[in-house]
Amino acid sequence: MEEKFRELDLKQIKDKGISIDKIEQQFHFFEKGIPKVNLVRSATKDDGIWVLSGEDKDSFITIFNEKKHLFEIQKFVPASGAASRMFQFLSEFINEYDYKNETINAYINRKKGSELSVFLIGLKNFPFYPDLKEKTILAYPDFYSADRDTKDYFLIKTLLSEKELNFASKPKGILPFHQKKGKIYSPVEEHLDETIFYKVNETKPKVHFTISENHLEDFRKITDLYSNVAVSFSYQQSCTDTIAVTFENTPFRKEDGSLVFRPGGHGALIANLNQLEADLIFIKNIDNVSQNHIGEIIRYKKLLGGVLISIQRQIFDFLNYLEKPSLSNHELQPIAVFVTEKLNVNLPIDFDKYKKTYQAEILFSILNRPLRVCGMVKNEGEPGGGPFWVKNDEGNISLQIIESTQVDFSVEKQVEIFKKSTHFNPVDLVCGVKDYKGEKFNLLHYVDDNMGFIVEKTKDGKLLKAFELPGLWNGAMALWNTIFVEVPLSTFNPVKTVNDLLKPAHQPENE
Repeated sequence: MEEKFRELDLKQIKDKGISIDKIEQQFHFFEKGIPKVNLVRSATKDDGIWVLSGEDKDSFITIFNEKKHLFEIQKFVPASGAASRMFQFLSEFINEYDYKNETINAYINRKKGSELSVFLIGLKNFPFYPDLKEKTILAYPDFYSADRDTKDYFLIKTLLSEKELNFASKPKGILPFHQKKGKIYSPVEEHLDETIFYKVNETKPKVHFTISENHLEDFRKITDLYSNVAVSFSYQQSCTDTIAVTFENTPFRKEDGSLVFRPGGHGALIANLNQLEADLIFIKNIDNVSQNHIGEIIRYKKLLGGVLISIQRQIFDFLNYLEKPSLSNHELQPIAVFVTEKLNVNLPIDFDKYKKTYQAEILFSILNRPLRVCGMVKNEGEPGGGPFWVKNDEGNISLQIIESTQVDFSVEKQVEIFKKSTHFNPVDLVCGVKDYKGEKFNLLHYVDDNMGFIVEKTKDGKLLKAFELPGLWNGAMALWNTIFVEVPLSTFNPVKTVNDLLKPAHQPENE
């Protein structure tokens, strides 16, 4: 491997904190490709997904309320993403529209731009509209004398202009999403307010945001106003960057000859998660917030937490049993049933024929690992990434969260399974990251490196290949124990485009 690199390359790699072994692994993936996953079937009700009765929900929520004081709880929010995709159709409009020679309606018809039409119709309902209008008038003194199309053009240009609001270049987390109580709220503020559900007495609830270092001050301007919440930040670590290569699988270089590295994707954040000291960690995307039905959202947060506390307590009891010097079949049988029925782990075919000591070792190995409880929402439209039963190279079948990019769509059976998925992943989970002795698991030991992605990108107009690490809730948690629980669609309110802010979840309830 080292013959691929010059002396300065090796220094560059070392300075980033990346091991040569990791670089070798990435070159292996570039040269050999990454095999697609082997879907066995989609996870469904009573076959990998818990669908709880009202009584059971209340029971788990009670467990959380009564036991939360025993745990240090923290919320983990990936928040480094820029809002460029939110405003992509508006950026295209500014780049392609000739406001002097074309009407906006003609542009919409030419481009089939229904998104732009929705945006303009709902413009005054966006929380940022008053500020946008004020700044537009200052930037364009002839605003009031302009026709309707020109006014709309000026407004959109002000929204995106680097000299004005510059929304498309800002982190999504600090943008104005909601207006309530006479105040504008960003996603960061909604996440901070939501932490009230795990507050215990006078202790401050903890929230951790992963952000881009150059936006730290933007976030702090918001979080410093919340003295009742303990906020911390981290950045994607340089050692999680991955090397870029040409299409001939040779190192891609800058003009000065240095190597090109790229961020490894959200899977790199497993290293950030691994640094937290909390017992229970709730994870939720920065844009999945709502200004309405907060009570129901918090109810299901407590539900997921209660399921984890209940299951983890049982796991810890079993692990303590398994440490006993002598074990009977009577003690092992309920543990084996729990592993297969609650944790959805398949035991070896000949498990019953093994010696008790070996059975105990197998059960201990299965139980003594991180635990996650993931909310899953019913598919009501086109299926996307979601919960599936997956078989690995050793023939072991496990529950995994799978994205479409991991599926081999050239295989008809795999396409059929993927399309039949009944639920999708809203990224709403709680993690138990300590073992039965209270020691932290090293989460980096539970990543399936074979679940990464190879993507094509461009730099300076040249094509390159890049490696993205296994996604945070995909391959980065592939070797965890996993439980999927159905949660309602009302708990999932992402803002993927700016027009999503016009949906009921993001608009004042009295309108």
